[in-house]
Amino acid sequence: MLELRAITAGYDRRTPVVRDVSLTVEPGEAVGLLGPSGCGKSTLARVAALLHRPDSGTLILDGTPVRHWRHRAPRELRTACGVVFQQPRLSADPRLRLDDLIAEPLRATGRRTEAPGRVAELAATVGLTPDLLSRRPHEVSDGQLQRACLARALVLRPRRLICDEMTSMLDASTAAALVAVVEDYRRTTGAGLLAVGHDRTLLRRWCDRTVHWDDLARGGGPIPRV
Repeated sequence: MLELRAITAGYDRRTPVVRDVSLTVEPGEAVGLLGPSGCGKSTLARVAALLHRPDSGTLILDGTPVRHWRHRAPRELRTACGVVFQQPRLSADPRLRLDDLIAEPLRATGRRTEAPGRVAELAATVGLTPDLLSRRPHEVSDGQLQRACLARALVLRPRRLICDEMTSMLDASTAAALVAVVEDYRRTTGAGLLAVGHDRTLLRRWCDRTVHWDDLARGGGPIPRV
């Protein structure tokens, strides 16, 4: 379970972009976080992914309060979450071929021998043909690169996925294909999902429930399904 309790966070303590926000994602549940650009939802997602330390509040993962973030967080917590960001070109090392990009988490965790089989498996899952795997980010389209970034997020078989505007830069067919990959993974593994976005229609179709940022920011009671 992912629990965010009374989180306040930002990049300047004097002007936090997230104020006293609480949110829960149960195992196997898909929760959509809906809100306009710049409201703070991506910052909250980064807190949930252990990529940004909040100014106050508590993050609880599977009953354990988190005390460290980024590289100081325990490996078992860091690797239990897969993240896909909005802009694949900002989250991909331009020097790496796509097969190395996908395998990067395996190599970082000492599982290099698993890379060839796992990369081939996930490339097929996300719709990357073998010829694309030898190319670097500047040699592929945004959609192809985002497919590789999704494969990278899945390579360690995480228990939680955070998709932060994953489809906002993609054409409709690629977006639908990647959502289908996430949903198939969720069904087969029981992973929880936090999907951040501003497309109400997409989140309603994709998620079990959708939470509007304004409701979270007001700190009101139970959040209705929308």
